[in-house]
Amino acid sequence: MDENILHILADMKILEAKLEDELKKQEQAVRYKIKNSFVEFEQEIIDEQRKNMKNLFAYLREVPPIHLLVSPVVYAMIIPALVVDLVLFIYQHTIFRIFKLPLIKRSDYIVFDRQYLSYLNIIEKVNCLYCSYFNGLMAFALEIAAQTELYFCPIKHAKKTAYKHSRYDYFLTYGAGAGYHDKLEELRTKLTGRQDVSVS
Repeated sequence: MDENILHILADMKILEAKLEDELKKQEQAVRYKIKNSFVEFEQEIIDEQRKNMKNLFAYLREVPPIHLLVSPVVYAMIIPALVVDLVLFIYQHTIFRIFKLPLIKRSDYIVFDRQYLSYLNIIEKVNCLYCSYFNGLMAFALEIAAQTELYFCPIKHAKKTAYKHSRYDYFLTYGAGAGYHDKLEELRTKLTGRQDVSVS
């Protein structure tokens, strides 16, 4: 990969880390701790949050009827989601192990922590759990697909796509066929050796 691109990517990682630090500083004002995957708030914060919770009757009274009508369709998606989850498990633990690819941690993508928020009532918490699962599952699937593409077909597109996954910047330039198979082999060696996937 071009040296300038590698430098830009390194700079982007530094900026992302700085952004993460700033966001953490902002979140510290809320005062919570994470212990053994559980979120703990100070009692003062919990009391303040509870003041902002809508009880079920007030909540249901204000829910637009269209939300109630479409909710069975929204929640019916749990069935294909569970099937996808199972298929991803089977796929990753067969294909990734055969080709010695680093496994993607499901728990890095599917995170359940909104149920600790005292300003949410039980319906809102269930909604949040569902969204956390479904969107986390899609992100997990995307990472598995990105890792697969990086191994088998790491070539950028000629046309710009609406979204670039986490490994796309390390793909080989579209149309640059000189030394393609050598670069592909080098990339695969780095990937299966669990090294940085960037290619010079």
